Amino acid sequence: MARYRDPRQLTTSEEDYLKALYMLTEWEDTPVSTGALADQLGLSPASATTMVQKLAVKQLVHHIPRGAITLSPTGRREALRMVRRHRLLETFLRDELGYGWDEVHDEAEALEHTVTDRFIDALDLRLGRPSRDPHGDAIPSADGTLPASDAVRLDRYSGSSTAVIDRISDEDPDFLRRAHEMGLVPGASITLPHSLNYLDASMVWVRPA
Repeated sequence: MARYRDPRQLTTSEEDYLKALYMLTEWEDTPVSTGALADQLGLSPASATTMVQKLAVKQLVHHIPRGAITLSPTGRREALRMVRRHRLLETFLRDELGYGWDEVHDEAEALEHTVTDRFIDALDLRLGRPSRDPHGDAIPSADGTLPASDAVRLDRYSGSSTAVIDRISDEDPDFLRRAHEMGLVPGASITLPHSLNYLDASMVWVRPA
């Protein structure tokens, strides 16, 4: 069955903005401003404002001037399409090409705009339809659905004395290398209280054992 695609072709920059907006709201339920979006992409607030206005005209985001930015249903579909590409490519790089989990993010960023949906579907099949990427993040299905998660940041966790690591943020390659050396990987158990500092703990999500 052919999947929905907006007839208005998106540019690489537009795809990056939609994916970044989704990523900012996937684990933190806080309003996203143009400033936060600019920081996420390493761009100026003025550039972000201009792009958000373009995306709003295309009905891909909802935005009130000086207010929060949210994805429209169409924008969310496009964002999840890019997230699916990125996470499948990360999984391929690790499982098939031997990349470290601290190396796959930037490579996937470069590749995700160059492949087709057909290629991604074939890659998904070749990999055995994985449900999670190397960092524990859920991989959207072809129709854009994601399983619900009850994971919380380790620095905010107040459950039992033992928890299971659900995901590790891929924002800091240095932390990923240190986490791997400490055995902090998705699926591993961690005993509380832990020895991680506040910043490191904020990059680990856990769920009850």
